[in-house]
Amino acid sequence: VQLQASGGGLVQAGGSLRLSCAASGRTGSRFHMGWFRQAPGKEHEFVAVLKTSGGSTYYSDSVKGRFTISRDNAKNTVYLQMNSLKPEDTAVYFCAAGAGLILSSVWSATNYAYWGQGTLVTVSS
Repeated sequence: VQLQASGGGLVQAGGSLRLSCAASGRTGSRFHMGWFRQAPGKEHEFVAVLKTSGGSTYYSDSVKGRFTISRDNAKNTVYLQMNSLKPEDTAVYFCAAGAGLILSSVWSATNYAYWGQGTLVTVSS
């Protein structure tokens, strides 16, 4: 599985960005597609995840209500729509894929086997 993330950039607080994660290879129904972020000097932080089978979504409390994860099956692409951005959302954002995850494990970056390169999101105040 190969993942290609894009869509980062510089935006003012309150603005919006949409990140894309194009997947190639075998991303079947057992996969969870997630977004994580990493701010300077910090660990990977869970942002959102989508289960490809059924489409269930889960969000961290810090982005719930502002970010939306979705997918386009025809393009094999997962999106992260980010609205009402805050300076504290500034980070490198990574998409990731993991197979056979259970709900209690989707929050941890260590459970995802496949990672795309990061895309930098900078939110100015």
